Order: sequence, then structure tokens, then C-alpha cells
Amino acid sequence: MWRSRWDAGVLKAEALALLPCGLGMAFSQSHVMAARRHQHSRLIIEVDEYSSNPTQAFTFYNINQGRFQPPHVQMVDPVPHDAPKPPGYTRFVCVSDTHSRTDPIQMPYGDVLIHAGDFTELGLPSEVKKFNEWLGSLPYEYKIVIAGNHELTFDQEFMADLIKQDFYYFPSVSKLKPENYENVQSLLTNCIYLQDSEVTVRGFRIYGSPWSAGLRTALGFQLLPPVASGGLFCSAVFLKPSGAQHTENGG
Repeated sequence: MWRSRWDAGVLKAEALALLPCGLGMAFSQSHVMAARRHQHSRLIIEVDEYSSNPTQAFTFYNINQGRFQPPHVQMVDPVPHDAPKPPGYTRFVCVSDTHSRTDPIQMPYGDVLIHAGDFTELGLPSEVKKFNEWLGSLPYEYKIVIAGNHELTFDQEFMADLIKQDFYYFPSVSKLKPENYENVQSLLTNCIYLQDSEVTVRGFRIYGSPWSAGLRTALGFQLLPPVASGGLFCSAVFLKPSGAQHTENGG
């Protein structure tokens, strides 16, 4: 779990993220030094030169520095799930890739939950209903959800092609009747669902998109070259203060 804190004008936000597979988040030494130099609670984080090409970044750091050990990196300890929130801040709790396995997760305290994709294995209506029930049990003031490439039924074009195939990649999904999944988003009654759309909460504009760039043609929401660039497989969430323009360079 990692924590980042920033100011956006008079708006203050803090983010907690649960990372899959037990990975910790690494902050560069420059990040740590910037935190020590910050004034009036403002933290300026320098963008890594490889941020625009995640595949190149992984290759460079993996070969030159050893697995998950980028240069000038200082590991930080996880933040306890019950860590108190600084006064006047909005705390965002960010999670993804739960894949219908939410029962053992101990969620941190916060104000806004963002689930950035892959909350099911295949997007089956039964999985979506179970996820929605879990969302309903959480105490966050706002819960925002974006689909990922595993939410197959949320991608109507993908489903239309899937049911036409002689060989079914996903038998349990391809046997669904259109009326069972055409309105699958409506099953998410305990959250705000974003699909190439935005919402403003607590003065922050949040834009969510499920599209992935790469070669995984057997999954949903895929953008193939030359439309896509890089090799990043994740849903995108862009957070900006209300009134600011969105950025297209997510990472």
C-alpha cells in the first residue's frame, strides 16, 4: 500500500493504494527530498523520463537495476489501514484487480474509493452482483468504479464478436444471451460507474476509461496499434481539480 499527498489549490487530497501481489510502492530519492522541501503542504513530484513508455521503463529498470529496483529509489513502509487522515484532506483509496476476491481484503479508511478495473474474472452478471454487494458494505462517501479488460460483458462490441466464434475462449460468457448482459452496468447500484466519462466529487474532477493498449485481443476494451501506443494494461483514472483540463498522459 502506498501513500501520496498533494495540494490542488485550496483542495487537499491524500491517496492510499492497495497494490496487487503484495508489491510495495517505491518513491525516488528526489521524491523524498521534495517532500522534505515542501512548503505550505505542497509536494511537487518529478515525472520519470520513462513515464510515457511503461514497457521501455520496465525493460530498462529490470535489466539495469534488477527486478523492481529502479535507480535512486527508497522503499517506504506500508501505511496502516487505520492510519488517521490529516485534517482538511480528502482521502482517496485506490484499488484494482480484485477479480471477485474481495472477502479477505481489509480496506483502509477514506472518503472516496476508486476501483480502477478488473473487479471480476469474466464480467458475469453473478460476479457483478457480488461485487456490488461488497461495495454496499463499504463506508466510503463516494465509490467510483471503472471497468477493466476482464469485464467482458461491459464491452458490447467484444461480446458481439465473441458469440459469433466457433471456438469459444470463454464458454460461460459466450453462452450468455444478449438480454443477460446488455444492461450489465445497471447492476452496479452502489457506486458511480465511469466509462469514458467523468464525475466531480468534493471539488475533484475524475475521468475514467476502461481501454487498454496492447495485444490482448481475447479480452475486452482493447485498443490495437496503430491507435494505441506503449504496452500499459490498465484502466485509466485522471484526477484534476474542478475547472482544470484533463491530461491524456496517464500512468
